[in-house]
Amino acid sequence: MQPRYSPQDPATRGAYHGWTDAIRLGNGVVEAVIVPSIGRVMQFQFAGEDDGPFWENPALAGGTASPGAREWANYGGDKIWPAPQTGWSEVIGRAWPPPAGFDGLPMKVELAGSGVTLISAVDAAFGVRTLRRIELRPDRPVMTITTTFEKIAGDPVEIGVWVITQVKDPVAVLAFPAGDPPSGGAYVRLSDEVPPDLKIEPGRISLTRDPAKNHKIGLGSGTLLWIGRTELLRIDSAPRAGGKYPDGGCSAEVYTNADPLAYVELELLGPLAPMKVGDKIEHVTTYTLARRSEKDPAAESGRLPATPAAPRSSPAPSLP
Repeated sequence: MQPRYSPQDPATRGAYHGWTDAIRLGNGVVEAVIVPSIGRVMQFQFAGEDDGPFWENPALAGGTASPGAREWANYGGDKIWPAPQTGWSEVIGRAWPPPAGFDGLPMKVELAGSGVTLISAVDAAFGVRTLRRIELRPDRPVMTITTTFEKIAGDPVEIGVWVITQVKDPVAVLAFPAGDPPSGGAYVRLSDEVPPDLKIEPGRISLTRDPAKNHKIGLGSGTLLWIGRTELLRIDSAPRAGGKYPDGGCSAEVYTNADPLAYVELELLGPLAPMKVGDKIEHVTTYTLARRSEKDPAAESGRLPATPAAPRSSPAPSLP
């Protein structure tokens, strides 16, 4: 029996799909499942249910990553990487897999008040420690994750927060451009080919997953919407006007994975900032879960209310 939310104990510990250190954070409306041993938010679902829109890799359930592994452990869930990916080779000496300190290794956990904070070790190459504060809005189907990068050691580096949420094969994904990327056009092509059913309409871009090939696009946006068979998941952030963004000026990116692993990635990025020891940057993402009510997926896009207290994304002042 999985632990469930109670007002007296919003964060409860227990097993989840083979991980014994999982934490279930609830508010009576939704629950977030957090697994410190792999540094992920593995699921976001309605209270009392056993599944949600986040994609999880059953082949790796209960597993842990090795710091020296040459293969990336693709667990699923919600994670963070340092942007831009094009800079990894210069810092860590390889283009892939991701830097070990950011993805898949155990994180310390702090339970305080109504939230959970994951704290990573300092990544040996970037000299950066990450903190992720996961909170649920009272009585609302809304989760907020505040991700902070702290520069602890090493040479200065230009870096940005990159939040990647792996979600199940969708009925559709919608993106809402807040302005054209500096490279021009409605989107930036980040793969060899664009998704075959990519549609550009006034105020929105839509696509689905191609089972035959991987695809990726980027755009200037602060809102991505996943539409499943019975649920909606909207992820919001707030692009900073004048901010320097990677990949041709992209504050949001959508990646679709080919079979056999049927998932897509909704990615929201903070602006790049030069960091020296003592600096920190912060990026906030807000996740809103809702039930489907329209037969036409496109009709769902205007149904979710505006997210209260829009999250921010900006370099924070240097630490004293």
